[in-house]
Amino acid sequence: MQPVVVREYARLTTAPLAQNTLDAAHIAPSAFNWLVKLGQQFKANGLQLLQLDDQQWLRLDNYVGVLESPCGQVIEILPKHRVESECKQSARKLLRKLILNAMQLKQRETEQTDIERFDAPLPEWLMAQFLTELDALVKRGMRFDYQRVEEPQRFLRGQLDVVKQLRQPAGRAHIFHIRHDIFTANRPENRLLKAALVKVCKTTQDNDNWRLAHELQSLLHELPASNDVQSDFKAWQTDRLMAHYQGIKPWCEFVLSQHVPLAVQGQWQGISMLFPMERLFESYVAAKLDVAAQRMPGMQGQVNTQLSSKFLCTHQGKSFFQLKPDLQLKLGDERWILDTKWKLLDASDRENKYGLSQQDFYQLFAYGQYYLGGAGTLVLIYPAWQRFTASSELGEFYFNDQLRLLVLPFDLEAEESAKNLILKLQQGIKHKLQLHG
Repeated sequence: MQPVVVREYARLTTAPLAQNTLDAAHIAPSAFNWLVKLGQQFKANGLQLLQLDDQQWLRLDNYVGVLESPCGQVIEILPKHRVESECKQSARKLLRKLILNAMQLKQRETEQTDIERFDAPLPEWLMAQFLTELDALVKRGMRFDYQRVEEPQRFLRGQLDVVKQLRQPAGRAHIFHIRHDIFTANRPENRLLKAALVKVCKTTQDNDNWRLAHELQSLLHELPASNDVQSDFKAWQTDRLMAHYQGIKPWCEFVLSQHVPLAVQGQWQGISMLFPMERLFESYVAAKLDVAAQRMPGMQGQVNTQLSSKFLCTHQGKSFFQLKPDLQLKLGDERWILDTKWKLLDASDRENKYGLSQQDFYQLFAYGQYYLGGAGTLVLIYPAWQRFTASSELGEFYFNDQLRLLVLPFDLEAEESAKNLILKLQQGIKHKLQLHG
């Protein structure tokens, strides 16, 4: 069954289509029904995975990642960061970068898995990262540990279990019940790695991945695979002796589908992971701004995430409606409240207010009153694209003479985006000093 590649808000159907595109694709009826059930599970937990248009069409929401149905249908969901003539390669590259940032992962640079040259679908890329880390781990040496074994044997070894030996029937007096320790690799972390490796061997369609996976499987053939993934992940140790295992753990979780926001019902364990795109965007902006703020000359910069100290009101002595802006940027004595929104604005569409939401402005106004004391600068950050760039900014929005709002683009493909945004805010400081000079 051919994988389906779409992007956020794409429509999927069981009806025949002349050609699959990033915005509309045909899937098998069994995969369609599975997605509908999965969407119902998400909805029961307060999450929106998709909307059902009719019995043949459904529309995805803003989750990105990959889903694999029990019938083997793989659906790769990419970010919608462009509109016209978007190519799969740029969207995949962006998604990989956002995932690496959100999970605080470092990609091991090798010829096989280099992100610029290894242009594979997301599942193959995930498996390649896991295999590369596992290969490095095996070469360095897997962690062994002592394990207590109790067994009957024809010889003495270790410690004799006197109680069991005394209860031995007369005809088995030649059998010894012993306890002893063995030095083995059979521990939770290694069992999980073997389970993930077995899954990769069965799933991968890439020649390089298949070859490396089977080479590693031959080296680990004596190691048992995990029969209880959840319990073994809980038992994963993080002490200093296991420090070299920390790099592979997230990739193992990806392969064993531990990054789906909701557990999929049933026994099927396809390679699946989903991320809400607005969280990936927020995490990436926060990380880049924090690095840029700390490198600003002459100022001690800092970015704080998910503030939660203020409430909108009180009722009967208790605080109601917590206010949680995404980011707070501090530079010296100045500070700004920032909120990220994953939405494509159109700087030329003034008639429709550029695509801005009135609800977002209400939200930012409340942040300004409680976190800035009603005076200062608020910032809404949107992804940059063809119709909303640094050269087509929307200007300032004023709530009053002392509280203003900036709507700024953030280019996910430019390394200097965070620095340029901070410089833009610093220009506002200089302008304010000149007015009050």
